[in-house]
Amino acid sequence: MPLGQFDGYDADYLSTKGGEVCTFISVPTTGQPGVTQPGYDLAAFDDFDGYVEPAAVTKRPVVTHTGLTATSRPLMLTDDGILGYGTLFGEVVGGVAGQQVNGPNTFTGAILGPHTATGSGKITCWMQPGMYAVTLDAVDTAATTGLQPTNTTLDVGAALTYSASGLLTPVTGGSGVSGAPTVGHLVEFTTGGSLVTTQNFMVAALNSPSGLVSSVRPRSFKFAVVYFNAAS
Repeated sequence: MPLGQFDGYDADYLSTKGGEVCTFISVPTTGQPGVTQPGYDLAAFDDFDGYVEPAAVTKRPVVTHTGLTATSRPLMLTDDGILGYGTLFGEVVGGVAGQQVNGPNTFTGAILGPHTATGSGKITCWMQPGMYAVTLDAVDTAATTGLQPTNTTLDVGAALTYSASGLLTPVTGGSGVSGAPTVGHLVEFTTGGSLVTTQNFMVAALNSPSGLVSSVRPRSFKFAVVYFNAAS
């Protein structure tokens, strides 16, 4: 049960991957500018039904995951993008000498398909406490200090906060906004969970013809599973 769909801030809504911490901010509006009024944040017409008027300046809310501060409220999770639940029509494979190839977690070939917010300009937001899986490219990607399997300081239950760009990050040693609250806790890192695509570590030979000393590799993690519970 998502909180709802809200107009995305023009400056960053198409950069949403899904799983970033986001909040509401206000943008100026006059009357009902609609989608063609220059100099104003664009939106569908139904987004102009309400407004606030601080200091006699008419404003309306938009959702953003950038420029977050320690006092940003309310705190929610985005749920849009192009991969996973996004509008994905496939990826380009080929290029010069076949160098554009794609794996479970990497895309060197072009991704085909529009961002899910392209059609409406809106971002889906989640606020209810619960378990959420966020792809590892949409959280703090620092190898030794971020929310990554390579960060050996992390354990089950590690407290999480957010960076200025809305990325989930460890409270201890991460890139969190100074003074920002704890918004959740790490549960585990997990693979894609598919039983159709057999993981390499399940079938690789100890001494493979590939030329590697051993083609056996650790599991390739794709998601950080977190318990999200941000106080309003």
